[in-house]
Amino acid sequence: MSKPYITILGKAVRAAARLRGNGSALPGLVVERIDPNFIKDTLASLPRGIVVISGTNGKTTTTKMVVELLESQGLRVFTNRSGSNFTRGIAAALLGEIDIKGHLEADIAVLELDEAHAVTFVRTIPPTYSLILNVMRDQLDRFGEIDATANLLRTIAVATTDTVVLNREDQRIASLKESLSNQQVRYFGLSDDLLATFPSDDNLHGGTKLLNNLAGDVILTKFADDTAVFRIGKQEVTTPLKLTGIYNVYNAAAALALVLAIVGDTVNRKTLIAALAEVTPAFGRGETLTIDGQPLELVLVKNPSGFRLGLQSFNPAGYATMIAINDNYADGRDMSWLWDVEFDSLRAGGVAKVAGIRAYDMALRLQYDEVPIAHVEKNLPKALRRFISENTELPKRIYCTYTAMLALRRELGKLTDVEPIG
Repeated sequence: MSKPYITILGKAVRAAARLRGNGSALPGLVVERIDPNFIKDTLASLPRGIVVISGTNGKTTTTKMVVELLESQGLRVFTNRSGSNFTRGIAAALLGEIDIKGHLEADIAVLELDEAHAVTFVRTIPPTYSLILNVMRDQLDRFGEIDATANLLRTIAVATTDTVVLNREDQRIASLKESLSNQQVRYFGLSDDLLATFPSDDNLHGGTKLLNNLAGDVILTKFADDTAVFRIGKQEVTTPLKLTGIYNVYNAAAALALVLAIVGDTVNRKTLIAALAEVTPAFGRGETLTIDGQPLELVLVKNPSGFRLGLQSFNPAGYATMIAINDNYADGRDMSWLWDVEFDSLRAGGVAKVAGIRAYDMALRLQYDEVPIAHVEKNLPKALRRFISENTELPKRIYCTYTAMLALRRELGKLTDVEPIG
């Protein structure tokens, strides 16, 4: 089947899927079955190459930041905006961007990829640049122990043809340098006094942070409220941020390091920092919606580090809090990690609603930390409606796993404007 016919068929499937409200990755799955080389052939013509962003935490928001920062430098960027970080999600996103002849109007592709699917991707499509964020104990039922996940990320770094950007503060990520030969290596990191705020997986599980002498290209040195200070080379830059969540501030250092590696000496730093100041969180990652005149925030949680930093980022005082926990495949089946999170900060105000497939597991965990719970309801639509109706005068915040977040956004889309993700 010729490429124009494949494109037409894929676009038709995409239109039908969107009309019926089906998953955004479905047309990509169809096209991949028909033409396994669809992604490779379509991206081959991009003059600035391909960027792969992977790691346990922060992929989606960091990808969004990188895209907007590159666009501030005049580059046309293709990305998998839906957040579907499997190859079929990339194929589906391409179908929405290419013309009828299969041509993609872009200079560079910036792709968020799930650790395991990234390995399959880079074996056939080596990235020009890669950014490896971190490695945490996440979805052990899928990836196995943490060293197995680190090996997946090593494969991505080794396959990269130009520059690899690594997290200086994560020993497993920094050590990937030892496996590299011809690639340039750049680092992002933290000042020493921020290390305790962003612990690596080893720190969380009783290990000791090993200080290193790697020179960081971009270092987060300070942050407070909505302002951050980065050291870029020898220059310190202070900027306001619209990003919520302290974890996103650290991700900003990663995004800056990657963009500087790509753009090089032609970078317009004033425009770059101005663009960073305007970036907002990706969907579900501190996203704020408005319901009945009150803000409602969605905070994605998927492992101990993410939940811990989420609780640290948002003051619960004056907010109605809901927690929604699912254990579908995309969430990870093993929810034992909830016991590695301390929920003391929620004790004073309590939790208004606990919902999702694993609602009772979550409720039990909260009881052990003596956090009052007003109501438990496994059914997410019912829980959301009751949460809203019982807290009409309060701003609201929902901590949720990935599939719970998607389900809640669908329901919220019936009540307010919700940005489409596919």
